[in-house]
Amino acid sequence: MSAPRGKAASPFRQPKAVWAVAFACVISFMGIGLVDPILPALAESLDATPSQVSLLFSSYLIVTAVAMLFVGWVSSRIGAKRTLVTGLAVIVVFAALAGATGSINGIVGFRAGWGLGNALFIATSLAVIVASASGGFSGAIILYETALGLGIAVGPLLGGELGGISWRGPFFGVAALMAVALIATLAFVPDLPRPEKVTSPLAPLKALRHRGLLTMGIMALLYNWGFFTMLGYAPYPMELDAHELGLVFTGWGLLVAAFSVFFAPRLQARYGTAPVLYANLLGLAVVMAVIAAGVTDPTPVIVAVVVSGAFIGINNTLTTQAVMLVSPVERPVASSAYGFLRFIGGGLAPYVAGKLADATDLSVPFYLGAATFLLAVPVLASGHRLLRRAETDTGGTEQVAPALTPVGVRAATDAPPVVVAVAAHREAAAVVDAAARIARDTASPLEVV
Repeated sequence: MSAPRGKAASPFRQPKAVWAVAFACVISFMGIGLVDPILPALAESLDATPSQVSLLFSSYLIVTAVAMLFVGWVSSRIGAKRTLVTGLAVIVVFAALAGATGSINGIVGFRAGWGLGNALFIATSLAVIVASASGGFSGAIILYETALGLGIAVGPLLGGELGGISWRGPFFGVAALMAVALIATLAFVPDLPRPEKVTSPLAPLKALRHRGLLTMGIMALLYNWGFFTMLGYAPYPMELDAHELGLVFTGWGLLVAAFSVFFAPRLQARYGTAPVLYANLLGLAVVMAVIAAGVTDPTPVIVAVVVSGAFIGINNTLTTQAVMLVSPVERPVASSAYGFLRFIGGGLAPYVAGKLADATDLSVPFYLGAATFLLAVPVLASGHRLLRRAETDTGGTEQVAPALTPVGVRAATDAPPVVVAVAAHREAAAVVDAAARIARDTASPLEVV
């Protein structure tokens, strides 16, 4: 589908419902980097080893991964809004419980419950934003990745500031902010129609039979292995306090946000999706190797971690677009299947890194992370043709003819078409987007005049 030529709707001019979900996304993604500045403090305060503390990531992400398989089923039964609200409520409860407990095992357990709420929220929020946002599919992805980048940037800053008071502070802080997001979601997000067909709990696993989705999922597993190795273990060789670690990871997160929103689309337009992702993964491998080689000196580790934010920002935006476009299944199912594989990689990496560091030295997990980034390149290359197709689909530059013209793939239905007439107006893209949502919800063809 394409919009008529003219001034495209800005991805940042959205209904209140979209902003409410985007705000909740920011807070949710804050939970990923929130604990980074307090990892050394947690280890010291609770008399835990780094490998034990790494389970804060592993329990959170593995539960998120497994729960992803059932999110589509839950959402199709109770509706998207109720799924969002349930996920947010679960996060509020378990984040507060993690702050109230007094043992590392208690925090690990409550982080697992937090991961359940995270899965319910993340998979559904992406689908809701894509379905509800104005500005087209690419605009929705940019908005989602902006929320991710802001959350990743602000999370360590909040974690560092509150962690300077007490290691419990960041957990209570997220619980309070998520409560605000919960209220905003209840107030501004309307009840969304349930799908006519209930999604099977096995649908995400069945969707992985599609080569494009499986290829992107395996690539994401390898990418997240390296990413969460860095996130979970880089704070230790930096030898900084909670406040200083928060500033370092805030700088990293700002680069994630900037390159997600401003640089990734430009690089994609100039060089194409596949070449940018190949170069990006190679760049991440080099950065991780620098961390491994300089693990005894805090300075190169700090610089390399901050620089990695640029590569991570690019990867997040382009990969999210490609996944949603190469998959032939519904977007909530694609999001669940992809999320399952990528979070499995992220969950296993900190645990394995801890065991490797205990058995050898701290450089080995980072060298393994560099190897996973390298291995992701040939995996991605095996689906190069599908990536090229996704690149074509995201181009969005073709002009709609000034006649009654079918747009996209004709629906396999005898339902009457949804017809939209637009002129070269600045709101044309938003009008076509609204018509597309109606067509999708009613399983009707879409025609643009």
